Amino acid sequence: MAQKKLQRFADIKTFANVLEYPENMPGKWNSFFKNDNPVILELACGRGEYTVGLSKLFPQQNFIGVDVKGNRMYIGAKKCLAEKLDNAGFLRTQIERIAEFFAAAEVEEIWITFPDPQLRVSKAKKRLTHPRFLRLYQQFLKPTGVIHLKTDSPDLYQFTKTVIELYGLTIVEDYSDVYKQPEVKEELKIKTHYESLDIAQSNTIHYLKFTLPASIKNIDDQLQEQLKNEQPD
Repeated sequence: MAQKKLQRFADIKTFANVLEYPENMPGKWNSFFKNDNPVILELACGRGEYTVGLSKLFPQQNFIGVDVKGNRMYIGAKKCLAEKLDNAGFLRTQIERIAEFFAAAEVEEIWITFPDPQLRVSKAKKRLTHPRFLRLYQQFLKPTGVIHLKTDSPDLYQFTKTVIELYGLTIVEDYSDVYKQPEVKEELKIKTHYESLDIAQSNTIHYLKFTLPASIKNIDDQLQEQLKNEQPD
C-alpha cells in the first residue's frame, strides 16, 4: 500500500492537470484553462468525484479540486485525463493556504463536499464552514459568489446554519434531506466515495447554498461559547 501511494505521488507530478503548491498563480487560472470561463472550486475534494461530475455537467465552467492528499486526488485527476475533461484541474495544498493561490474575485463558486465534520467542539475552528475559513474564501470569491455545502453530518449542517444566522450570511437553498426533495438537481445527485460509506450513519444528506456578506463579523469567541453550551466536548 505504501509503495502504491508513493507511485501515485510520483505520477501526479507528471499530470498536466495537477499543480502542487504552485507559485505566482493568483489571477492566472484562466491561462491554465486557456479560456475565460468561470472558475469553481471543490474543497477537500478527496478522490475528486464532484470535480469530475461537475466538469461533465457544466462544460462551459472550469473546476478545480483542492486537497492535500495527492494519492486520493490521483484518482480524479487520472480520470479527467483519460476522459479529456479539459475544464477540470487539481490543486494540491492545505485548505488553510487556499487564499495564496487565487486573486480577488477570481472564483465564482465553492463546493464543500463531505468534509471531515470535526465533531469535537474544541476542533470547531477546523470545520470548513467556520468563519475562520469563510474569511479566507472571501479574499478570492466574487461578491455575488456562492458556497455549497453537501454533508451527511447533521452536526456540521446545524453548525453551518448557526454560523449563517450569527454572522448575517444569506441562505439561497436549504435542504435538510436532499433525496426527499420532489426534484433533485443533477449536481446534487453526484455521489462521492464518502457519501456512499454513510460514515455519519444518518441515511440523510444535507445541503446548504449560501452567500457571504461584505464583511464577516469578528464574534468567533461568542460562537465558540455558544457551541460549548450546546454540545460540550
